[in-house]
Amino acid sequence: MQILGTDLFNLLKEKLGTNFNSFISEKLTVFPGDICYEDLGLKDSILKEEICNQVDVIVNLAATTNFDERYDIALDLNVFGAKHVINFAKQCIKLKVLVHVSTAYVCGERGGLILENPYHFKDVPGLDIDAEKKIVRDKLDHLQKQGATHNEIKMAMKDLGITRPKVYGWPNTYVFTKAIAEMLVEQMKETMPVVILRPAIVTSTFKEPFSGWVEGVRTIDSLGVAYGKGKLTCFLGNINGVVDVIPGDMVVNAILVAMVAHAHHPSDAIYHVGSSVRNPVRYSNLQDYGLRYFTAKPWINKDGTPVKVGKVTVFTNMASFRRYMFIHYLFWLKGLELANSAFCKYFQGTYQELNRKIQIVMRLVELYRPYLFFNGIFDDMNTEKLRVAATEGGVETDLFYFDPKVINWDDYFMNTHLPGIVKYIFK
Repeated sequence: MQILGTDLFNLLKEKLGTNFNSFISEKLTVFPGDICYEDLGLKDSILKEEICNQVDVIVNLAATTNFDERYDIALDLNVFGAKHVINFAKQCIKLKVLVHVSTAYVCGERGGLILENPYHFKDVPGLDIDAEKKIVRDKLDHLQKQGATHNEIKMAMKDLGITRPKVYGWPNTYVFTKAIAEMLVEQMKETMPVVILRPAIVTSTFKEPFSGWVEGVRTIDSLGVAYGKGKLTCFLGNINGVVDVIPGDMVVNAILVAMVAHAHHPSDAIYHVGSSVRNPVRYSNLQDYGLRYFTAKPWINKDGTPVKVGKVTVFTNMASFRRYMFIHYLFWLKGLELANSAFCKYFQGTYQELNRKIQIVMRLVELYRPYLFFNGIFDDMNTEKLRVAATEGGVETDLFYFDPKVINWDDYFMNTHLPGIVKYIFK
């Protein structure tokens, strides 16, 4: 399988050698399915009945995590996928707990202390998932009748993923659809014990299976990659704001501990898994770590020359950023447009490429703006109670650790995370 081929399993492969495949076969049973469909797409009724008669814990990790995802895809996976998982869980006669993995940022753009409280449809007047689905279908039908290209359809769906969430007070399609999924869980769970875990920004592994492993570019990592390659010279946001990050292995450990705790003592709970209360790190810290790391260990370009990095220019509001963009890029783009017209489209290629890059930057700024100026802190009182209960209950907390207070951020970013993104993300 593709997952087993990643570096994540290298230590296990080294330890087990030729016994690795047989070990995996004993631990994992893979079924073809799709959460976008009822009964998770299981067409074999006998297989479905066998699963429903044996499963005692379900963990719903499936989701699209792209802020700029197509709205139709985000609805199918994050919303209707969650609905189908809940309906399937209700058919599992031995089920002890359903663990639904969400995100701390379902809070939208609210600030202050964000509590571990549930979200309900009644608090969002007018929100109806079937109506949202119809809006998507109608838009797709209209585009297809117009003969729109694949790329035009994709961009239209992405635009819908920006406009629809804002109608109800969320900044993008990812956090909006994840919030709806939580509302569905609350609405549909009935007597089924449900645990909702809300990780903050997930970063590379702290210790297990080895430190620094990361896959895919996520939020702050995209800034790190751009900065290390010399492409990030300015930053938009509150440089003194708290950025809530948590290593991936701590998130996994929190899921495992919560799963076992609530399987033994069925009850509902919501857990924030982050660092902003107990061990906060700020954007100014990240700026310092990046400068120190890439100055000492610069990225080497394809031509063999090291990339020189410096301190970035920080814009503390959108007005100053737009002014910078106008002076340095939009003004010259306008001049290039006039020259292009005067010289019979001679500069057409250059103009289109520059315009495309500027539009991408402005779109990304709009997507990330709510987080770059985010001033919320995620309360983790429930998570702390879980940690205490785990310790008192004899859980091997040195193995199933998820307390952010044990992290030395300077050491983690300089010796674990930044080397990790260079190794696994930089191309």
